Formats: sequence, structure tokens, C-alpha cells
Amino acid sequence: MKKRDFVTIANLSKDEILYLIEMAQEFERHPNRELLKGKIVATLFFEPSTRTRLSFETAANRLGAKVIGFSDAKASSVTKGETLKDTILMVSNYADAIAMRHYIEGAAQYASEVSPVAIINAGDGAHMHPSQCLLDLYSIYKTQGTLENLNITLVGDLKYGRTVHSLIMAMRHFNPTFHFIAPEELAMPTEYKIYCQEHGIRYEESTEFNENTIADADILYMTRVQKERFSDLMEYERVKNVFILKNDMLSHVKDNMRILHPLPRVNEIAYDVDDNPHAYYIQQAQNGLYAREAIFCHVLGIGLDEIRNDKTIIE
Repeated sequence: MKKRDFVTIANLSKDEILYLIEMAQEFERHPNRELLKGKIVATLFFEPSTRTRLSFETAANRLGAKVIGFSDAKASSVTKGETLKDTILMVSNYADAIAMRHYIEGAAQYASEVSPVAIINAGDGAHMHPSQCLLDLYSIYKTQGTLENLNITLVGDLKYGRTVHSLIMAMRHFNPTFHFIAPEELAMPTEYKIYCQEHGIRYEESTEFNENTIADADILYMTRVQKERFSDLMEYERVKNVFILKNDMLSHVKDNMRILHPLPRVNEIAYDVDDNPHAYYIQQAQNGLYAREAIFCHVLGIGLDEIRNDKTIIE
């Protein structure tokens, strides 16, 4: 089988995205299987993670695979000066697929070029986060019943937010209208606005965040201002609490509107929003399990028909 990586969402067709969503639906119905029995997957996290790492590891375990790897680069030979190339080549001796998070943009693409086994990008710097994007798409599909013709409002750190960058690229197939709301210092980078223009994606920009600017949203996607991306901590202090979603801002939103957040949150969603019926970010995180089960099967050559006809389901 030709090696299949999952490094970016940008090269997936509309049919491929919908196919992966169907796979995720199958795993939500029956998450416990032995489709990957006998396989070993490695999780290499050069940058901190809770949900992404644990959901990848849970996905592998629920599919019957064994998991190796590290959650802190300080516990690896990187501290001795080992290069990323050598780390990938060594780990590929032991694993059938590698899920990797790295702080350098483009690291996952580079790893895929040197690795003889499948590479899954679990986030590379401020660049891409394709597995988060797939679970976001699945969450949108579940809550809206479609991915087509939606108003999607992105709020907060749009400059460094790799999840929103991936989402823009994936939604190019589905005729969205985006509303970018951010302080000027964290505005959507020009390259992604150019991408929207080149792909006929409508968008508006604003620095105002209030009940009026979110009233027409089908999806309200909140993001954390990422302290770890700032070289100037004074700049971080200026913008970290600029936009906070409060419960009283939700009184006039559309009935179908759902609030997403890639998590972790800091101050950008008040805790009283958690009990609002529009809040969906905890369920969104749960959807990560099913999306990442689909990704593992996708890169390891297991298709939708095989999943549907699977006899290894464990109830």
C-alpha cells in the first residue's frame, strides 16, 4: 500500500472530507473494535497537549492498537541533540503510524518526507491542525445537519490560531461566509484572506465583539489567545482578555447556533456559558475520539466498507 499521510486538510477533496465524516459517524456508533489489532502507533509530542494526545491515544487503544511515544520532548533524545529526521527514522522502525505535534511550522510536512510510515499532523506551530479541523467539521455537521452555506464567526486569536487556518481551507468546498472578529494585533493573516479571495470564500472583518456581531452566526468559534506564540509578553497582556463571551450576549442568537472552541480555554468563555444550550465545546472535544479513529484507519488503509462490515465490534 502506498504510504498515506494526514499532514494538511488543504489537499482533501470535498468527497474525501465527507467520506471521513461518514467514518467518524461509524465510530461514534461503535467506538470499540479490533480493526488495528497488531498495529503500533507512536505519539510524539514536542509541544504540550491534553485533548489531542489523549484522544489520539484513546482512539488507538479503542481500535486495538498499542501506543508508544512521549508527551514531553525532554524525555526523549532530542535533549541530547538528536535531529527531528533521526527521531522520525528511529521511531518508524517501531511503529506503523506516527502522530506528531511540533512547535515548528512545517515540521509535519518535513517528517512525512523522510518517514517510511504514515505521519499524522497533530499541530505544527501556528500553521495547521488537520485532525482538530476534522473533528470541527464533524461537530459542525452534527449540529447543523450540513456543512453547506453556513455563517461561521471566528473570534479571538486569528493570527496564530492554527485551528481556524485549517477550518478556512476545509470549508472552501461548502460555500461558507466567514466573519473574522479579532483585535488588530491578532487579525487573520493576509495569506488566508488571499486564500479566501482565490477560492471565492466570502468574509467580513471586525474588531467589535458583541451580541450584534454574533447574532447571525450558525457557528461561533471562539479561540484562546496563545501566550506561547508571543515573543513580546507586553503585547500578550494587552490582548489576552479583549474578547470574552458572556451568557448575556447569547439572548438573540439563532436557535441552531452552536459555540465551538478547540480548548483549552482561559478567560475567553465565561463559565456560566457552559450551561447554555448553545454551548457545544465539551461535546466537540468528545468528537475528537471518533475523528481520530477515522484518521488512523484512513492512513492505515482501512476503508469505510471494511468499517461497516467489521465483525470485531466490542460492545
